[in-house]
Amino acid sequence: MDLRRFLGLGGTPASGSSSGPASHPASDGEAAEAAALRRIVDRLEAMPPEEARHLATYAYILARAAAADFDISEAETRAMERLLVEHGGVSEAQAVLVTEIAKSMARLVGGTEDYLVTREFREHSTPAERLALLRACFLVGAADDSITAGESSALNEIANELGIDAADAAALRTEFADKFSALQALRRAGN
Repeated sequence: MDLRRFLGLGGTPASGSSSGPASHPASDGEAAEAAALRRIVDRLEAMPPEEARHLATYAYILARAAAADFDISEAETRAMERLLVEHGGVSEAQAVLVTEIAKSMARLVGGTEDYLVTREFREHSTPAERLALLRACFLVGAADDSITAGESSALNEIANELGIDAADAAALRTEFADKFSALQALRRAGN
């Protein structure tokens, strides 16, 4: 994916083309923000292709887990950003950008793409990296203190597509048991 084109940050516009509405010149603040965004994109585009692919698939799968209930909360977004900084070794600003792109892609494409992206990650990762990614997906789903039924289902699909051992997946479910909305509802009903 060409980040510049996706974000509308192409280089100098070609003759006769426009990078935005001519009647609305950018303020100094908007120009500074665009310049900062261009620097972030430059650093992301300078990553080695395999490293960039790994980061992109990791971010997409996190977004897939968060979007499974058709809502990506602010807490889930912040968890994704934090995990990208920790896992991907990118700056906070880069993590914000990658998270927003991943969220947009997960919302727009989904379905078959979910499987293809997860398979791509599985084929280019170690078992330990796959288990760490699944744990990160649980962390994202639980970031707002509740893993919904939709998120739970997506976590099961991700675990299966990553080829995670059933015992390892069960251990993660046990670790996050108090975050599952169905169990939370049962506890509330019992009180």
